[in-house]
Order: sequence, then C-alpha cells, then structure tokens
Amino acid sequence: MNAAVMERDAPQQAQPRAQKNLIEIKGLRKYFGKGTHPVRAVDDVSFVIRQGETLGLVGESGSGKSTIGRLLTRLVDPTDGQMLYSPDGDKAQDLATLSQSQFRPLRSKVQIIFQDPYASLNPRMRIRDVLGEALDTHGLAKGAARMPRIHELLAQVGLRSEHADRFPHEFSGGQRQRIGIARALAVEPKFIVADEPLSALDVSIQAQVVNLLGELKEKLNLTLLFISHDLDVVEYLCDRVVVLYLGRVMEIAPTHSLYAAPKHPYTRALLAAAPIPDPAQRRVVPLLQGDLPSPANPPSGCVFRTRCPRAEARCASADMQLREVQPGHWHACWRDDL
Repeated sequence: MNAAVMERDAPQQAQPRAQKNLIEIKGLRKYFGKGTHPVRAVDDVSFVIRQGETLGLVGESGSGKSTIGRLLTRLVDPTDGQMLYSPDGDKAQDLATLSQSQFRPLRSKVQIIFQDPYASLNPRMRIRDVLGEALDTHGLAKGAARMPRIHELLAQVGLRSEHADRFPHEFSGGQRQRIGIARALAVEPKFIVADEPLSALDVSIQAQVVNLLGELKEKLNLTLLFISHDLDVVEYLCDRVVVLYLGRVMEIAPTHSLYAAPKHPYTRALLAAAPIPDPAQRRVVPLLQGDLPSPANPPSGCVFRTRCPRAEARCASADMQLREVQPGHWHACWRDDL
C-alpha cells in the first residue's frame, strides 16, 4: 500500500506513553513434527511488548510471524520458552505454562484479528450473533444492555446499527474486517494480535483499516502486535519493529531508527525490496538472493548467512545473539560496518 495516502504526522507515530512491559517473551520455541528434523517455526525468540505501543512484526513468508501471534493467543501451544503477561502491575503469568482451562479467564484480554475476514466469520450467523456470542461467552452486556453494546461496537468500527441483522456475505471485504475488529473489541481486551489484517483487502480499503486501528488503539489504550509484509504500513503505524528470519529475531529497534539506519543485512535487504515510488531513485543495496532455507534444516551459525552478501567463514559457526548497538536498537550480527 502506498503510505502517501496516510498522514505521516498522525498520532499513531508518537512513541508509546507507557514503557512498562505488558508481555515479555523469553526463549520462545515452536517446533512442528518429531524426529531429528522438526520444522523450527519459532526458534529461541525473545522480545518485549510494552503497554500502549504498537509493535510491528515483519519478515518473509515462513519467518514465523503468524506462529508467534498464535502462540501468544494460545491457538497453538509452545514447545519451549516463556510468555510473561503482566497487566496493570499484576504479578506476571506465564501464558506458556497455562492449560487451556487456566487460560480461559485471560482469553478476553488477549484477542486476535485474523488475516481472512470472511473465513473467520460464521457464514450462517447474523452479525448481531457473531458479536453477541463473544459477549455471552464472557458474561458481558447481559439482558437489555446486549443490543446497545452490539450497536456501540459497530459504530466504533464505522458500521451502522442496521448492519447487525445482515450475514457476512452481504458485506465487502473491508466491512468484514471491521466486523472482525469489532468482535475482538467486544470482550474489552488489553492486547490484540493483528495477523496480516490488510493482506486480503483491496489497496483502496487498506488505508481506512489502518487508520481505524490507529484510532482505536489511542482511544481504548490498546496494545497491538501488528504482523505485516507491508513495510510502509509498519513504518506509519508501529512504534517499534521486530524483524524475523527463519524463526529467529534479526533486529529490534524503534521504527524511526530501523528505517533510517538498519543494522542487520537482512533488514537492509527487506527495506531495499520495498517498492520505490520515485523511478529516478536507485537501490544502493542488493536484494535478497535465493530461496528461504528449510526451517527443518536451518543453516548453522547465522541462519541468514546463505543469502547474506557480507557473509564470511566465521558466520557458519558464530553464535549470533542479539546485542544492543545503540539504545533500544538490537541486532544479531557480529559486523558493525554495514
């Protein structure tokens, strides 16, 4: 999506007011399959999500972005690691160790907006029932308060009260995604995973949904994990960015710092691959070469070394841990001369 359709000085660009960690991920792993070569979808990932911020999660398809979103919402169970959740100064709870029954009371606080708005809605249910089901499950807005709350939710996402009586197939893709957002908001969450919420939408509609998410985040003091391939949208909407490659973190930085001066070769390649609106501009770094290696048999040492234009012999054996190269800016590469 062309970010020119959005105002660059919008309030979503401001740094988060609260710096307290809402979620702290430590050594998170998710392996699929058994034997000597399981698929390492997420492999020793660590980062924090601060209260009130929008954290962007970017990387190629197959990098583990959506798996992390599903782990945080416990739609899949982790293989190892911690997901420490600390709302409002409460004692941290490790979401990774909770059973499904133990996690159920927290499910209303940790919600997800899915990539495909049509597949995530029951085609046989009217919208009032889609939203009402969430309210009923968590004991919210009972009795006479139920329909006014449903109308309020529709208004929050830019829909009308009469839309409550329609079925999902009667809406456009953008409207269905607004309904998905309303369903997530229905249970009054503190944290929302937005898993590629724009990828199934027309370009003309994407900016509207992005601006809606930014407005709701500010109005309701939400914390968002925004998963996306669209680097323009991430730059516009997110406060900080985590860059994933083959299930591992390559770089973490404030958005302005990452886009102005990326440190890791993979981040530089991703940014270079983004469309350039000015045809007179030329790329100054090479694009990614070759295919993503198999997550069932990742390269030794730095997993990016097989596609890195600056790789050397030591990259095959060096243990590439994240290190802080300037305040708040971390990357997993031993070089500093990029």
